[in-house]
Amino acid sequence: MQTEEPVLSEEAEELHETASTIIPAIEALLFVASEPLETKRIAKLTGADERAVALALQQLEARYSDGGIVLREVGGGYRLATAAAVREVVEAYLLPPKTSLSAPALETLAIIAHLQPVTKSEIEAIRGVNSDSVVNTLMDRNLIAEAGRKDVVGRPMTYKTTTLFLESFGLNSLTDLPELELEPGQPLELNLLVPAEPAQPAAQAEVEVENPPSPADISNEHDGV
Repeated sequence: MQTEEPVLSEEAEELHETASTIIPAIEALLFVASEPLETKRIAKLTGADERAVALALQQLEARYSDGGIVLREVGGGYRLATAAAVREVVEAYLLPPKTSLSAPALETLAIIAHLQPVTKSEIEAIRGVNSDSVVNTLMDRNLIAEAGRKDVVGRPMTYKTTTLFLESFGLNSLTDLPELELEPGQPLELNLLVPAEPAQPAAQAEVEVENPPSPADISNEHDGV
């Protein structure tokens, strides 16, 4: 007995037709974009219904699933990225010889990620040491940014993580961060920030970023900052 294929409504057919039509435009936008693109923004740029954009993104994700380029949802949007299988060869081309973060820098990054917006004095209260150098390093790597001044005496600057931080650690948003467990007298667990399968940066975008950090290079080695 033959199973009849489901009959799509006129509206559904129109959405699928639109999706097929806008795929080349979406593909081009994702290729040139230096940051993840939200569905709403893609819809505005292409003049298409958000539902048609979602269908087009699904088709693109399937098209790229077995190649060296993949479509990832990260940082609240979509972007083309290199597949995990080709990570080493891409990093060998993109990254300078030394791009690893020291253990103190990773520790500071973990504190900022979980407690942001946070001041240097608050970071130092947890770490117990001066954090000027590591904060500057994280700023230089574009993993953190200034988040405005805190409304207290002295109005110290606060810091927050960036979109590049989310992309480097394969996080869609800060809600994806694992819970931070701190015990009195125990060091901060640096591996809390490292996902099981980090997202790989898109080659096109990373070329424009000076010394881009990579999850593979962000190690727990105790080298200097």
